[in-house]
Amino acid sequence: MSEKNIGCHIKDPDEIKTDVLEPIAYEYQSIRDIDITIKQPEYTSVCPMTGLPDTGCITIKYRPDKKIIELKSLKFYLLQYRNVGIFYEHVVNRILDDIVSVINPKWIEVTGDFTARGGITSKVSASYEKENANS
Repeated sequence: MSEKNIGCHIKDPDEIKTDVLEPIAYEYQSIRDIDITIKQPEYTSVCPMTGLPDTGCITIKYRPDKKIIELKSLKFYLLQYRNVGIFYEHVVNRILDDIVSVINPKWIEVTGDFTARGGITSKVSASYEKENANS
């Protein structure tokens, strides 16, 4: 019996849709910068090697420019990963790229703090800063 044959369908990361993410105008953009921190402590996906569940906390910290992300749309976006086979390092980069493409923030960092499996924990961070973000 194959190691991957555990009775669940592992979805491809290409099935993640970014069009569920809704941008909202940041009405204070010309008045002040703010930093926003969003945590999803119940993130789930599956290991593409074994099909076993991966869980953890995804933290998104960002400084908006003209748009902010609507939270319910972000929740539905993240829920799409539930049966997707994706490595920790790839999911953090994918979330970062998808959010940047939708709201184009001045700065953003996405961190995945993943639950221990086999006695090993992983914490992965990726960031983006817009050129001339402070000008």
